[in-house]
Amino acid sequence: MLKSRTLAMSESEEIVGRPSVKAPFSIGLLKAAETRNDIVLLTADLGKYTDTADFRAKYPERFFNVGMAEQSLVMTAAGLSKAGKVAYCTTYGTFATRRAYDFLAIAAAHSNENVKMFAGNPGLTTGYGGTHQANEDLALMRAMPNVTVIDPCDATEMEQVAQMAADIPGTVYCRLLRANVAQVLDPETYRFQVGKGHVIGNGNKLGFVSTGFMTERALDASRHFERNGVSSAVFHSPCIKPFDAEGLVRFARSVERLVVCENHITTGGLATLVVETLYDAGLAPKILKIGIPDQFIECGSLTYLQDRYGLTTERIIERTDAWLRT
Repeated sequence: MLKSRTLAMSESEEIVGRPSVKAPFSIGLLKAAETRNDIVLLTADLGKYTDTADFRAKYPERFFNVGMAEQSLVMTAAGLSKAGKVAYCTTYGTFATRRAYDFLAIAAAHSNENVKMFAGNPGLTTGYGGTHQANEDLALMRAMPNVTVIDPCDATEMEQVAQMAADIPGTVYCRLLRANVAQVLDPETYRFQVGKGHVIGNGNKLGFVSTGFMTERALDASRHFERNGVSSAVFHSPCIKPFDAEGLVRFARSVERLVVCENHITTGGLATLVVETLYDAGLAPKILKIGIPDQFIECGSLTYLQDRYGLTTERIIERTDAWLRT
């Protein structure tokens, strides 16, 4: 059950009914750093809130806090890349994209630098309002050339992406799931692959297409509809760029209707990408878009905000059920 008050920055949601992992980004990064001496970690005065403490303690000579200066964060990371380092960075998604967008574009992506930006507070994972909620970051980063854009689902995927980001060529932008994170995907069987989606289920009537933590909600909604006689499946797309267009087209052809679920505005993110991909393939299925409206969101508890803007499992089921009846 989620807390009914606005959480402090150092707090995280309570996870009930699923296993969880503390600081999966840190776990994956430390695994990578054990075998890669070229990995360094930088933060813009947000190390406490982006799970950097263990790396800082183990590799103090490889950790840099540039202060409250996101543009300097990117420029320093790009410079370290030019010196042969793989520069992991942490800050909040709003600060990385709104304050340092041009620096990411020119200093990092334009030169294919090994800058790996892990951006916290994606969408409605914080109750601190429009100044801190990265609701449009996927659209912004998807538009930037030479960038791999990732929105992990859970602790399993977050750890795997953190571990393998050093081996992904060039600049990476990854939404950061921090602190205590639910474990939805089986760490024994699931393997993240750049540019590949993951189909869960084999239903042929209703298909959910999801990314980020919305995959957990989509899976729960899919199981609900299966129990109620509506054959359903989920296409989880952790990679926004490169996107698994072939996988999506196959999935879309296997179902009658699609519901796109994203923790992001429905303009420019996953829903837009799905429509563009299917249009290019000559497909025009019925699509329901579930995501954040095109507006700045107020402050409030996560329970309140996610329910108000339709990101909970219950709201997804409610909207989808009504849509299926049309």
